Amino acid sequence: MAGFTQATAIDGDEAQLDPQWTVGGRPNGGYLLALLARAAATPLHPHPLSASAVYLSPPEPGPAAVAVESLRDGRSASQARVRLTQKDRVCVEALFTLGDLAAAGEARWSDADPPEVAPREELLRTPVEPPGAGVRIDMMEQIDQRVDFGRPGDLRGWLSFADGSAFDAYSLLFAVDSFPPATFTLGGFGWTPTLELTAYVRGIPAPGPLRVRQRARLVTATQVDQVCEVWDAEGRIVAQATQLAAYRMGNASA
Repeated sequence: MAGFTQATAIDGDEAQLDPQWTVGGRPNGGYLLALLARAAATPLHPHPLSASAVYLSPPEPGPAAVAVESLRDGRSASQARVRLTQKDRVCVEALFTLGDLAAAGEARWSDADPPEVAPREELLRTPVEPPGAGVRIDMMEQIDQRVDFGRPGDLRGWLSFADGSAFDAYSLLFAVDSFPPATFTLGGFGWTPTLELTAYVRGIPAPGPLRVRQRARLVTATQVDQVCEVWDAEGRIVAQATQLAAYRMGNASA
């Protein structure tokens, strides 16, 4: 069983996409973004501060090529473009701003207070094959995810690694894409592939479960605009993201 750090490791210009971090047999988008962020990081700028990715073709578990293009290398931040290809197909292309989160210090002001969430022990852990999801989610064996589905278009809950590992700047990019689609509470069903994902990493999280809120902002017949926010065990907001995803309504034809 590969932990998240091992599963997102880069060997030169090649990565091994781990089958344990998949949804419906395809690598999770946040997992892929974290892997590409590791490839882009430098000793001076070791942390992803922002990431924006387009998902062009879903890769399969197994070897994939990773190409990094440095766009700017400044003193306080740098920018890079990273491309993931497999079998001559471009699968993901991402832009990163990288820096040092320790240099940013503590937040001086924030309007993002942690939302009310049911106690962790009162929520059930998401299984590998959730009822009604229509897909096998192998990554649920690697994480402990507990979701409150009680609000239309608004999911809240808790997230931790099953092996007790602490989250870091890279795994927060996974966290912002780890929850079920908010459309599950609005009649959507099946796989909800990400078309574009933009994330900000705002701090290194304190040890302990993350508090996650994912909500739909705008839903059309075929697409959903979602917002995800993540707080650490000390109530600090440590990551936030928006994504555009495709989905199907429950009355759509198969």
